[in-house]
Amino acid sequence: MAVLKMQRISICALKKDRKAILEKVQNLGVLEINFHGVDDDTFEKMDTAYQSSGFAKNATQAETALGVLDTYAPQKTSMLASLAGKDLVEEKDFLDVIARMGDITETANRIISAGKEITEQRAAVVKLENQVEALKPWVSLDIPMNSQGTLKSKVFIGTLPPESTAQTVYEAVENGIDIDVNVISTDKDALYLSIICLRKDESKVEEALRAVGFTRTSQLTHRTPADKIERLQQTIEKTEKHIAALEEKIRKEAENRTDLKRLSDYFRMRSAKYDVLGKLPQSKTTFVLSGYIPEKAVGLIESEIGNRFDCALDIEEISDDEDMPTVLENNGFSENYEGIVESYGLPQKGEFDPTTIMSFFYVFFFGLMLSDAAYGAILFLACFIIVKKYPRMSKGMQKSLKMFMYCGISTMVWGILLGGYFGDVVSVVARVFFHKENVSIPPVWFEPLKDPMKMLVFSMLFGVIHLFTGLGIKGYICLRDKKYLDFFCDCILWFVFLIGLLLMLLPSGIFRSMSNMNIVFPPAVNTLAKWLAIAGAAGIVLMSGRSSKNFGLRIALGAYDLYNVTGWLSDVLSYSRLLALGLATGVIASVINQMASMFGDSVLGVILFIAIFIFGQLFNLAINLLGAYVHTNRLQFVEFFGKFYEGGGRNFEPFVTNTKYIDVKEER
Repeated sequence: MAVLKMQRISICALKKDRKAILEKVQNLGVLEINFHGVDDDTFEKMDTAYQSSGFAKNATQAETALGVLDTYAPQKTSMLASLAGKDLVEEKDFLDVIARMGDITETANRIISAGKEITEQRAAVVKLENQVEALKPWVSLDIPMNSQGTLKSKVFIGTLPPESTAQTVYEAVENGIDIDVNVISTDKDALYLSIICLRKDESKVEEALRAVGFTRTSQLTHRTPADKIERLQQTIEKTEKHIAALEEKIRKEAENRTDLKRLSDYFRMRSAKYDVLGKLPQSKTTFVLSGYIPEKAVGLIESEIGNRFDCALDIEEISDDEDMPTVLENNGFSENYEGIVESYGLPQKGEFDPTTIMSFFYVFFFGLMLSDAAYGAILFLACFIIVKKYPRMSKGMQKSLKMFMYCGISTMVWGILLGGYFGDVVSVVARVFFHKENVSIPPVWFEPLKDPMKMLVFSMLFGVIHLFTGLGIKGYICLRDKKYLDFFCDCILWFVFLIGLLLMLLPSGIFRSMSNMNIVFPPAVNTLAKWLAIAGAAGIVLMSGRSSKNFGLRIALGAYDLYNVTGWLSDVLSYSRLLALGLATGVIASVINQMASMFGDSVLGVILFIAIFIFGQLFNLAINLLGAYVHTNRLQFVEFFGKFYEGGGRNFEPFVTNTKYIDVKEER
């Protein structure tokens, strides 16, 4: 359990070795490039923005082609395929893709062009279909839509509001003017009609129509609506055949998917290299590479770069004004819980890494909250199988699954201790289907549902141990930093005060009524408890405000700090969630078992029992798994870390081969 010591390393090498050194540093992945303290006036920098953006553009082009392939020629994958991780590619195969870069780029262009054309053609189909829909109300009109009439007659083709009728038009036109109104169709949006009048009455009829809301049609075609619709549908059919041909063309390119992925990663790697290249301080013949590196990795850089190239290596300590990254190093078990610490905040420079100690408490509390042996077995087996089946999954996902795998083991242990096996399924099945009473698997320790107060007492006991561990870590930090007065005032005095209060509480009537335990201490222990509490309280009042020279203010600050004992009480009560979540798991599981067994021991009853049992227990496992995860995190973040930990460190971001689809296997 440690925060790795970081150092700054600077490499000054010949310009002719720049490409090889950058590639080696990228493959090693142990150096976070940073040029803090490098004199920019002595060196100059290359402008690589054009090359970097060019490679980034090519990577985007390959990604776009892959997106088109995924749309029209999707790969059949399982639900867990995303866990498989990146493909491991031999270096010679990767170099072969680079050699065929031009052909693969042309393939990407063809795919993108076909996808773009499909999009355009589909937009055209939508436009044509809209025209068809607009013409359907006019389908019974037997003259062209743009007809203006004859030499002596005028035709008006258009719409009126839906509540209108042919009579509306007749009534609007002056007496003595002859018109013929032909209603084509009507719907909820409009009345579609054509009106014929003499050419000499055109202006009067048009004015009357405008007064009742007449609108000329916008479908100005020289064909009849039925003829136009037929031609539009023929065009739609032809376009859809063309789209189908384009889709088939794209599907034939699916065999190039692997090459596109590899080429995309190649361009991505090149873009990253040119980004770094543009930041390198350089002279006419040399360049400088500088950054943060874990102290334990310095030897690797010396052997892989210092001994292979003509260069100078300079190792120096990091100054206090630098924003140093944080790298954690823990044992194989605890490293899986580094993500929990990181989600709260990595340790700052010189701060204690709580991962190892926290990991054991995490597993302990998680298992106690879920506390069902069957659920634990399912969780353990599921995570174990996935980890073994997909060894190349991402490191973060692998750590998360291993974390839950260990939590599954803890859950099994607690389930055996407390007698939880899918709730009370053993007794329910024995009673309903085998007509046997009082059949169950007894708990090794006790059953929380029958003795919840005992469980509550032990939950708070575990909480006290957890909190005291946090306070003990604070004391260790004070001793490590040689802050002996802080160690005495902020740790020892609080231990004395809290232990005194606990010794006073245990033989009290309140504790006896709550736990059904009658604890009797000798008079000397009771007296010692009182004096410990008094001495601790007095010391806290006198010493907590020691930074102030004003005696009155010092006492006031001390009294305020002593008031924080209520915060300790609140923290201890927070561990009652161990009882609450543990009971919730068992109670809900038991209710599901009762519901499933309501249909008796008939054939239908067995079928319904199995169906309800499987669905209900999986649902219960899911919601209580989420609850255990959230509340276990809370106990670490709020109660435990609150005693000694600040966080706020920055994650280590080394210059690495950051690919999306593949890892290249180097040939030594």
